[in-house]
This record gives sequence, structure tokens and C-alpha cells, in this order.
Amino acid sequence: MTGEQLRGYLTFYRDLGVEEIYRREKPLEMKIKAEIIPLAPADDTLAKIRLDIGDCKRCRLCEQRNKIVFGVGDEQAKLVFVGEGPGADEDAQGIPFVGRAGQLLTQMIDNTAAKEGIPIKRENVYIANVVKCRPPENRTPQPDEMEICGEFLFRQLMTIKPKAICALGSTAAKALLATKDGVTRLRGNWHKWRDIPVMVTYHPSYLLRPYNANAKREAWDDLKKVLHFVYD
Repeated sequence: MTGEQLRGYLTFYRDLGVEEIYRREKPLEMKIKAEIIPLAPADDTLAKIRLDIGDCKRCRLCEQRNKIVFGVGDEQAKLVFVGEGPGADEDAQGIPFVGRAGQLLTQMIDNTAAKEGIPIKRENVYIANVVKCRPPENRTPQPDEMEICGEFLFRQLMTIKPKAICALGSTAAKALLATKDGVTRLRGNWHKWRDIPVMVTYHPSYLLRPYNANAKREAWDDLKKVLHFVYD
């Protein structure tokens, strides 16, 4: 097997969420020893991950993007929010959640924390997306795009090691939980990505629609549950 083939296999299994694999070796005495092969760089950091992304051309999303939107916030955050992908404002600025949906997310974090007596603001959490480039016309990312870019999201989460993750919307939930269930079925209960608790709630862009008053109340309830779990 060539080095390139091996690298391809390792990338494939890392995208599936496998952290380590075992290779069997047969010494002369025919004893079998298991050797651990790491699937992420040793001492991984957010800076290394961003460097590895580079000027990414790994999928079709690169064709119309303006900027890669990596992530923003406290690199040692106890709470990470994961969204779907950048919109027009994010694509222009290179920062996640800066448009109308992002402004609502900021209000949700800051105001809910203040009302609950929790001394944090948006800058104290970390925010990233499943895909780092804007899908054309804000369409939902395709499965292959999510798989390719998800490798970098997973490395971000493994590096930060938050106490909890809040998945914003169905795309983030599907990427983290490998589920076909929608937000309505998933929200309000704790799930797990690896060993990290995950709370699923509505994406802020959904909450901006005028007919979603009930969803807004539910999203605030979800956020209160997350904040108290992480910071109490």
C-alpha cells in the first residue's frame, strides 16, 4: 500500500469519527502486537487546523466562496455552538454568525445568561459551522461536503474539549449525531458526540420567521438548560 493510499484510508476513518485504529504486526515468534496509529496530529491546535485547511479546494463549495469561515470565540470555551454554514455576511467578513441570525444568537446568549445570573457573553463561547464555505444561495450542504469539512469541525471540537455542544439546526445535529431525526424530535434532551453532551435547538435563522413564536420559547428553554449545565 502506498503512502497516499494509507493517508486516504486514515482520512476516511477519521471522517467517520474514529479516533484511533490498530495495526497487527507479526514478529518472528508470531506474537501479535497492537500498535496505535493516531488519526489527528499530536498536540493539535486551532491554529494547526486552520493551517491544514489552507485555501481549501477539497469540494465544490470553494468555487463561489469569498472567505473561509473557520470559527470565532474563546479557544478554551466550555461551550461550543455549531451551526450549518456561512451566509452572505459571514462569507464577506470571514466570521460566523454576524448577519441577522448571528445578531439574534448574540442576543440569546447575552440576554439569557444575564437573566439567569450567569456571567458570560458571546465572546466567552466558541462558534463554528459544519461547513466553512458558503453554500450557493444558502442551500443546505450536501452530504459529501459535510463529510469533507466535518473532519475540521471534529478536530476543532477535539481540540477545544468543551463541556457541552449546542447544535443549531438539523444540519448541525445530523453532522454531530449521525441521525435522520429533525430538531423537533431531538431538542430538549441531551445527546452525545463522543463523550461530550450535545443539546440540539433551532437555528436562529428559523427563529427569525414571524410564525415561530413557540419555537422561540423552546429555543430559549434549551439555551437556559445548556447554560446552567455548563456554568453552574
